[in-house]
Amino acid sequence: MKTGVKVGVIFAFVLFTLSAYLLSMSGTHAEAQPAAAPPIANTAAPAAEPTAPKLDCAGCHGPGRSLPYLAGEKFHKDAHSAMDTSIHAKVAVRGKPAANCMDCHSVNGDMATIRAADDPRSTINRANISQTCGRCHNDPALMAEKGITNRPFLAYQESVHGKALSHGNMKAAVCSDCHNSHAVLPATDTNSTISKFNVAATCGKCHGEIAGQFTESVHGMSLARGNYQSPNCTDCHGIHGIKAQKESRQALGLTSCSQCHDGVRLSQDYGIPSERVSSFQDSYHGRALKLGSDVVADCASCHGIHNILPSNNPKSLIHKSNLVTTCGQCHLGAGENFAIGKVHLETGASQDIGSQGKNWVRTIYLLLIFGVVGGMLVHNGVIWYRKAAAKRKLEARPIVRMSVNQRVQHWLLLTSFIVLVITGFALEYPETWITWLTGNSESVRRMIHRGAAVIMMVTGVYHIVYLLALKEGRLWAYDMLPRWKDFQDLFQNFRHFVLNKGERPKFARFRYADKAEYWAVVWGTIIMGLTGLMIWFKVGIFGFLPRWAIDIAIAIHFYEAILATLAIIVWHFYHVIFDPDVYPINWTFYDGRMSEELFKEEHEQAYEDMKAEEARIAEAASTEDGESDSKEEDKQN
Repeated sequence: MKTGVKVGVIFAFVLFTLSAYLLSMSGTHAEAQPAAAPPIANTAAPAAEPTAPKLDCAGCHGPGRSLPYLAGEKFHKDAHSAMDTSIHAKVAVRGKPAANCMDCHSVNGDMATIRAADDPRSTINRANISQTCGRCHNDPALMAEKGITNRPFLAYQESVHGKALSHGNMKAAVCSDCHNSHAVLPATDTNSTISKFNVAATCGKCHGEIAGQFTESVHGMSLARGNYQSPNCTDCHGIHGIKAQKESRQALGLTSCSQCHDGVRLSQDYGIPSERVSSFQDSYHGRALKLGSDVVADCASCHGIHNILPSNNPKSLIHKSNLVTTCGQCHLGAGENFAIGKVHLETGASQDIGSQGKNWVRTIYLLLIFGVVGGMLVHNGVIWYRKAAAKRKLEARPIVRMSVNQRVQHWLLLTSFIVLVITGFALEYPETWITWLTGNSESVRRMIHRGAAVIMMVTGVYHIVYLLALKEGRLWAYDMLPRWKDFQDLFQNFRHFVLNKGERPKFARFRYADKAEYWAVVWGTIIMGLTGLMIWFKVGIFGFLPRWAIDIAIAIHFYEAILATLAIIVWHFYHVIFDPDVYPINWTFYDGRMSEELFKEEHEQAYEDMKAEEARIAEAASTEDGESDSKEEDKQN
């Protein structure tokens, strides 16, 4: 009996334990599997499109679940470790938005779109990686929040790599080839694949032979010694916007080199000769390259592209033993004598025969140019002045064209305008020859310019008073008003000189050319004066204006100055100097007088009016004299 009870108790315990185990397994299975859907009634309605399943990895693979944890040792261990060190993870730790696994491996977080990298539909397929990165890095607003720009993405799309990829070349570099897939690190991190000292190795994953040449070059060896100033691949080729060689030959062959070799930094820090690019540009090769030649030698033609070595290295293309071969690439048949000398001729302290010879030739010819040509100018200038003055004295010039008042105004306008032109363009172009006339001091040029401007504006104000207050000025203003006859004169002048038809028009006191120039001066003085004051007092009087208004004023001031200068040279100088009727010069600006012959030639209508007035006055005087004689006779009788 006791034995039977013991067996029954043991049997009951085993049964209870087994039941509990089965129940627990059933609960786990129910948690892991979704509940079965109820049977769907068979209806005539068409079946709806299947929706993407809403999968939840953490439901099965989360911490404490029955299946292995995805972030644990059995799943994506290397990827998670690399991701934890990346710039994206560090940004996320700071509580800011950053790319995570789902952002790159799925479309809009839909886990059904996670596919293997070799699947063309995968977001991490080589053909799609740039677009995947572009979801964030081509978003201007998002990039602005990070303090960067979307320009790198746009530059990649236009680069040789981006274009090759768009044409189906799966060997072209994509974002992850240079930046890594998960361990994306900033360039400032020494472990980054895009660190200054690691770029060559990164590019070498595709361009192995070129990277080997670069490593052995003077630049590569300098980088290996830790010299941060030495260029790497991206310093010459660019970072994201790398172009094909045929698209950027000049940039690769000259512009890139000038970043370092046309300044004083290399000379000061390492004793490397400076101004190499500028001296090359002064050579035949440099000038031909500027004119767009596709075959002329550039820096890389002689020094090499990636295998650049110092001239004392026997492997260098510019080593004395290799110069004949290097020059012979373009100059077929070049011998040793052809290769003797230097391409980068200098005028400084260089001791080679070519540079010293060029320096002496330059000095001698500068003295000859200034001495001989300067002497010619003095010689001819003195003779021209004496002959012109003699002609002026011998010529009868009874017609008064400008009063003393008008001539003073003209002289003030003339001198202030010339000073404004010289100092203005010297301020705009401080490295040109025109600055020699005003010295090297910017502050002095600025003060002279403003002084001349004040003289011109004061003259302009006085001219307004002159026109209003004086009878002479009011008559000037009246005669300067445009009239319909001016347009008729212009048309008739065109017919006479261009079409060789009809007679020359008879001009009044002021021709249409005189009126056009006068009102242009009025307009130009107002515009230049107003914009000049805006630039001068941009902080004080004109401080109420936005900065863009001052920028527009500067542009107007500059282009109006060009227009005024050219108008004076082309229009005014012709009428007072180069016109055959007045050559060598119209002396009216000097003494206000003009010959009767020239006055009749240039202002025939005014001449006829003057003669008619003289005849009227003479007739009136004659009549008055006759009446006086008659009265005298009557008195005598």
